[in-house]
Amino acid sequence: MESQNMNEGRELVARSSMDKSRLNRNNYVISLMNEGQRAGLLKGEELIRIQNDFMQILQALIQRYTQWESTSVATETAESIMSSIIYATDAYLFSLEQPEKAILILKTIDVRKIYEKGVETVSQCFEETKKLYKEISSNKLEVPVDAYNTTIDESLPVFLRKYEIIFEAHNTMASIDYPLAIDDMKLQGVFYIKQYMERLKLENAFCSMFDRQAILGVLTHYGRVCRFDYRIELFNIFELLLNQAVFSILAGGEAKHIRISEGQYQRLAQQFISLTKSGIRSAVFHAVERIQKDFGIGLQLKTYIDGSKENLVQRVTNAARHNSLRSIIVTDREETVKTIVISFNEEDTMSDVQLRLLLNKIMSCERKEEKVGIILEHFHSFRDYLDLLESGCLYGEEYGALFQVFGDMELAILAKVVFYEGLRTGVNLPNILELKNDYSMEWERQFVVFLRGRDKNWLRDIDDLLQEVDYEQINFR
Repeated sequence: MESQNMNEGRELVARSSMDKSRLNRNNYVISLMNEGQRAGLLKGEELIRIQNDFMQILQALIQRYTQWESTSVATETAESIMSSIIYATDAYLFSLEQPEKAILILKTIDVRKIYEKGVETVSQCFEETKKLYKEISSNKLEVPVDAYNTTIDESLPVFLRKYEIIFEAHNTMASIDYPLAIDDMKLQGVFYIKQYMERLKLENAFCSMFDRQAILGVLTHYGRVCRFDYRIELFNIFELLLNQAVFSILAGGEAKHIRISEGQYQRLAQQFISLTKSGIRSAVFHAVERIQKDFGIGLQLKTYIDGSKENLVQRVTNAARHNSLRSIIVTDREETVKTIVISFNEEDTMSDVQLRLLLNKIMSCERKEEKVGIILEHFHSFRDYLDLLESGCLYGEEYGALFQVFGDMELAILAKVVFYEGLRTGVNLPNILELKNDYSMEWERQFVVFLRGRDKNWLRDIDDLLQEVDYEQINFR
């Protein structure tokens, strides 16, 4: 019998006219059946038999799901169980690699046995995934990036704890926030999570080749360049460090020196602006080869890094064309430039009773000068200022009178709060003010009116100052 199946398999491969581009990894057995029928490799009665076998598996699992108390469940539950059955069957048939061999298996073996093989395949993948997690957890980078830490410390353990092979094998069962440099979102369930962990392991291995303080320095400057708090934003650390290593080499440095000086930036800018896209590609590819050689990188990581090269080429080409290289080359600030960190201590904040009394006093004043005087005398914490602005005790021109006595730093902090979403996307303050955005708070609308009435050069100065404001350390809530 085995010899007969082998002969039939050879004949099937020989006469196969299957179009493999029609096969879908996520619905492999369904697309395999459709293509097998189209190519004349599966007959109508064989398809009916296969479909009936799947229904028998479903009926058996429904009884198991209800602990043999019922033979029916809600439609969506039945659909989910069937998806789980298909997922496991896909897992085994796809592992055979040759679609013609998978067709032969469907033709000659009871689908229930194929499904059992699929459950074994999924179970094995799950065990491998658990081992992978232990490696990733023990070699985690020490970086204050929330999405990265939450994914490893919380999201992946949730998946490992809740994954259900029989009834929900297709379900990923976890919210993965941290983005990979290269991801394949077409996969589902444990096969996606395993692939995610494999790639995260490669990224961690690369990032661990750099000094931790150098990494933290790059992250800090990256947040300032992009005008966001790197601790809470979504970005890929591996891609950032790889790019910096490439830039270091092209600026005449070493791969491990990922912190770029202003002098190195100027050399890079001159180099990139003078090159064509082909020249940029050649330079980047050469630098990547140098990184791989200097670090003695193995084949798997080398292949992964190679997959990131073209994206960097495109970004550098676009940035050079639009004179925006500072948006992708993270440069250390000169030592003469001091980082301004705005932080107000909790003890400077008024009690609710004190705040309410002052707000009532301000509202009882008739002249805006009196209101501003009380505010300047009694308000010291940023939290209190926001409570004041949101209280509605100022009207019309009174907002402008208050903003007028604020210093540039106070105005920059307010701008950081009001325009945070726009600033984090790279739009500068003058351009934001030209947009017709809707603002929910009256004080925000008045603040926009105030800024629009200021000199353009002053606005550019405030825009520069915004880069020095650490949004996370503004203690206003």
